[in-house]
Amino acid sequence: MFRILEGLISLVMGVIEIFLGLRFIFRLLDANPAAPFVGWLYETTRPLLNPFANIFPAPHLARGYVVEFSTLVALVIYLFAGYLLLELVAAIRGYSLR
Repeated sequence: MFRILEGLISLVMGVIEIFLGLRFIFRLLDANPAAPFVGWLYETTRPLLNPFANIFPAPHLARGYVVEFSTLVALVIYLFAGYLLLELVAAIRGYSLR
């Protein structure tokens, strides 16, 4: 049971990290938000970024390129949260009687 839970946590956190990483790259390279995939990605990741909105300014570089530092902060925080969840499951598994 614990292996399934660990796998599920790893899968969810991996998907979150991939989506946020793609968002960061697309914003950095000024991808067109009118493109279906890019628009979907921005809308999908928006709730993940809400807790980190406006922590840092998002500087605009030449020709519309944007460095979203809030996305980088979210990447680190979600990575750390996933690690803590996996450690919690490992600790509970260690105290299990089985």
